[in-house]
This record gives sequence, structure tokens and C-alpha cells, in this order.
Amino acid sequence: MKKNQIERAKEVLNIEAQAILALKKRLKEEFCKALDLMVSCRGRVVVSGMGKTGIIAQKFSATLASTGTPSLFLHLAEAAHGDLGKVTSDDVVVILSNSGSTQEVRQLLPFLKKIGAKIVALTGNLKSDLAKYSDVVLNVSVKKEACPFNLAPTASTTACLAMCDALAVCLLERKGFKEKDFAFFHPGGALGKRLLLKVSDIMRTGKHNPVVNMEMPVADVLVKITQARAGAASVVDRYGRLVGIFTDGDLRRHLEIDSQLPQRKIKEVMTRNPFVIRYDRLACEALRILEEKKIDEVPVVDKRNRPVGLLDVQDILRAGVI
Repeated sequence: MKKNQIERAKEVLNIEAQAILALKKRLKEEFCKALDLMVSCRGRVVVSGMGKTGIIAQKFSATLASTGTPSLFLHLAEAAHGDLGKVTSDDVVVILSNSGSTQEVRQLLPFLKKIGAKIVALTGNLKSDLAKYSDVVLNVSVKKEACPFNLAPTASTTACLAMCDALAVCLLERKGFKEKDFAFFHPGGALGKRLLLKVSDIMRTGKHNPVVNMEMPVADVLVKITQARAGAASVVDRYGRLVGIFTDGDLRRHLEIDSQLPQRKIKEVMTRNPFVIRYDRLACEALRILEEKKIDEVPVVDKRNRPVGLLDVQDILRAGVI
């Protein structure tokens, strides 16, 4: 039984994969025309559909909105009950319908024409009313559904989704949409934090950033570190510039071989020229330094190489960067 189920699942995946691959041969001038309409759109890209295809339409609209193209979803059935007022002559309406001839589609088309919005159709029926009245038609037909009765939308919705993704990706590239733009539209997520959050936003400062003079005894430095509840102290010269760091690891290594360690000056046992990061760099860069250099804490410096903060992996975790 399990073997039969696995074989059936493989068959479903093959049918859907073939449906997507068949789209490649159809990517011609019409695809570029659809992109041209959306790139030059002065309003919004309104994506419409219902049922299973409506769910794909919602996803397409959400993808467009998150990648720099103003968009909204219009339910085909609700359009006839007032939601048609959301559409203007400056909009491009993308209608997803496998048959292209449902009552809801036929009812909507004349009003869209009267409004003056451009229409892009994604349909599996090139002879349908939708195909006839659209400005651009993209063929997303499939040979068969993965459903054993060839009824439930499966391969057809997969093909439609793939074509929508192709449009969305090409559109964002045509518009010059960048990684920083993506982060702007996702400020609340981990992605936005990785791309926007700076070291200065999460570093520990003030009493939580122990900074000591290079002439200070180790015993006093340890007091400073303990009071700050930190794992290290930044060591500076008389001009306040960073010259070293003293960490828990340094303490353990020197204690093993030097019984007079507490009386030593910190400059004698500190780690010189430590890895640092500027306060104005991205937090994700600090994470990379910590991981690549296999260190626990990294001093944060300003343009004059003065330690203005301290950062460790826990700070980055709390900020939600990873």
C-alpha cells in the first residue's frame, strides 16, 4: 500500500512538473506585452479570480505588492456586487480563469472594457470569452489534471502559479527592484531585519560596554567586566582609540600560567588588534564576523576607531536577525 501511494505521489509530481515545463515553449511576444502593460501601469495591477484559481490570484497580488508593484485582489463574484468600484482606467486587470468562460468572467468583461482598464488573461482556453476580450492572453493550459477524474484543479493551478511567478520576477527586474527595496516592504520580518538593522541599533553601550585604559591592572578590568555583565572589555590608548580586547578566554589562558595575573597591566595580556566592526554596518555583517572568526564578542568602533559599543551573538539573536 505504501509503495503504491509513493508511486502515485511521484506521478502527481511528474504531471505538475510537465505542466510547468510546457509553459516554457509558450513564452513569446505575448509574455513581454503583458510585462509592458504592468511596467507602464499608472494605477495598480488588479488580480482577479475565484475558487482555487482565486487563491493563486491572491498570492500573485501579494507577490506583486511585496516586490514594488501596487496591487490588489478582486474576487470575480464580489466584483459584480460593488467591488468593481476598486478598478480605474489607470489599472491593469489580470484575470486568472482556466475555462475563461464562467458566468462571473463573462459578466465582468464588458464593465472592465467600459472603465477602460487593460486586461491580461491567464487562461487554459484560448477560444474563451476571456481570451477574446483581453488585451493580452497567456496560455496556461495543461494536458490533464493530476486528479484521477481530471476534475480537481491541480496541474492547472500549479501552471498558473508558475506563470504568475515568472511575471512577478521579470517585472521586479524590469523595475530595477533591489534587495534593499524588498527589505523596505518587509520591515517586520527576519529578512527586513537582516537587510536593514544596523550594528548601532543593537550594540550594547554605556555601562554595558566596558572600556578600560591600557595601563589599568587586570583585577580592575575584571571588576569592570563583571559590573557590565559582559564577556570582554575594550582596551584603549590615551587618545581613546581601541588597541586591544580582553575576553573571558584571555583570562582563562593566562590564569593557567601566571599566578600574578591580577596585578599585571591589561596591555600585557590583552589581545591586540582585535576584529572590529563599524557602528554603521549591518548587523548581519557582525554576525558573519563572529561566525567566521569564531569569536564570542566584537568591539564596535566609530570612524576614529574609538569603541562605542560591544556586540555578541546573543545581542543578534535577541534582535531577531537570525
